[in-house]
Amino acid sequence: RFAATIGHRALGIVANAMIAWKAAPQDVEKAGVLFASVDEVTHCYERATAKDWPYNLYTMVHSKSRDDCLKIADQLSRRSGISDYKVLFSDFEYKKISARI
Repeated sequence: RFAATIGHRALGIVANAMIAWKAAPQDVEKAGVLFASVDEVTHCYERATAKDWPYNLYTMVHSKSRDDCLKIADQLSRRSGISDYKVLFSDFEYKKISARI
């Protein structure tokens, strides 16, 4: 498999947000498929919840501003019907390299 990588910061994409969703168990698959189909979502995955962290579905979005990321989260919420979510922004990138095998 061959793939191109893009210097997203050079394109002005400086806001990165992980959105943690609290999806009902019966809605995880449907919401995951929906989220994964959205162009702005680059990662979408399910994780186990924890005692003090009930979120089980995660999406990653990137945009030119935090406000844009919040708008994307709101759109995803309305489309999926999931209203309980947290938007977690990246503050600083410590390291980023391509995978080495």
